[in-house]
Amino acid sequence: MMQKPSSLSARYRLVLTIGLFMLLPIMSEAQCAMCRAVLESEGNTSVAEGINNGIVYLMAIPYILIGALFFFIYRKLKS
Repeated sequence: MMQKPSSLSARYRLVLTIGLFMLLPIMSEAQCAMCRAVLESEGNTSVAEGINNGIVYLMAIPYILIGALFFFIYRKLKS
């Protein structure tokens, strides 16, 4: 007979999933460092700074959007 998964295992899966998503920026940081090293070795540092700023903006926007979504859901459930 199949048992319904307990809330503890569902909570464990949620924590594991969030942990993996938190590690993704750390794993992708190595690629950003490689791009920066290549761009800075060319001598034109303004292009390297622009590329690095673009990477930061692309990484930050999804976190801001998801944070705003959770804030509005929390506020809706609170009232």
